[in-house]
Amino acid sequence: MMNKRAARADIFLLITAALWGFGFVAQSSGMDYVGPFTYNALRFPLGSLSLLPLLFLFRRKAKNANIDVNMAASARPKKTAILRMTLLAGTVLFIAVVFQQIGMIFTTVGNAGFITGFYVVLTPVFGIFIGKKTGIPTWVGMVFALTGLYFISAAGNFNSINPGDCIILAGAAFWAVHILVIDHLVQKMDPLILSAGQFAWCGFFSIIAAFAVEPFVGSWAARIAPDYALQQWVTLPDLLRLIGTSAAAVNGAIPDAAAHGAAITGTALLGAAVPILYGGLVSAGIAYTLQIVAQKDAPPAHATIILCLEGPFATLGGILLRNEKPGPFTLLGFGFMLFAMFITQWDVIRGGLKNQ
Repeated sequence: MMNKRAARADIFLLITAALWGFGFVAQSSGMDYVGPFTYNALRFPLGSLSLLPLLFLFRRKAKNANIDVNMAASARPKKTAILRMTLLAGTVLFIAVVFQQIGMIFTTVGNAGFITGFYVVLTPVFGIFIGKKTGIPTWVGMVFALTGLYFISAAGNFNSINPGDCIILAGAAFWAVHILVIDHLVQKMDPLILSAGQFAWCGFFSIIAAFAVEPFVGSWAARIAPDYALQQWVTLPDLLRLIGTSAAAVNGAIPDAAAHGAAITGTALLGAAVPILYGGLVSAGIAYTLQIVAQKDAPPAHATIILCLEGPFATLGGILLRNEKPGPFTLLGFGFMLFAMFITQWDVIRGGLKNQ
């Protein structure tokens, strides 16, 4: 029978999958108010900061357990090496979330969740190029995944392929690369430091992009998919102007029209606050903490199966909170994709079940 620690770990993993799945809802909802780069520029620094208390907690526990801190410090990489490694992880993460966030302008939460999950299939395929072995389950999973993608995006008609789904798929490729990068780097440094660092770099790049690129994203998106009704976003420069305008309004130094514009921007920021807080604190801080705690006690088979439920939770969130109504072709595609994830991880699942 499953012991209490393993049962608790499974519950934590299920909560993690749910939090990550509903995170797609937050990403979509956030863009009802602010631009895609602005959303990432606000949530990722918040996510990085949310991991700092956990870092202090683990270090305090190490001291209380009489672990030789000096010895542990000598084994740590130098600060320059930490900067390089977190920069690498943060760069790949930034590219992945850019594709994901931009793709979600055009597609549904459920589609984004399941197509992003394609990284589970792509990761072992990409691993071949760096000397990792893969077996027949990977290629069987690839066939089922591609079939699922066809039903999700084309729904039986290649002329109706959603451009957002294609962009999300490109992001899934970078999520697979990100998994391989993290798998390599986590052997060299503390995973919490790595995560906090990569979130910080991703936030930094998102801030730059919010100023340099975001003003042109709306017009570009309208050319790519003119049938989509695009939200008039508030951008990061708008938010900075809001601060200055609000200060001037208090002193009576600006006209009513400018104050009205500031009020609109402030309303948008308030509307985006919950999605931003969810994306930064819940998806990053809480979910990542639960994953770390759970995977200490969870059998590999359980972790693999449960975390693959991120896609179904994203679909559920889209239905409940975004009023999405996936059709029969889409649901069939979701089923193929979920089965592909399980098949790809069959060796891990089978090995984990044998050891229980």
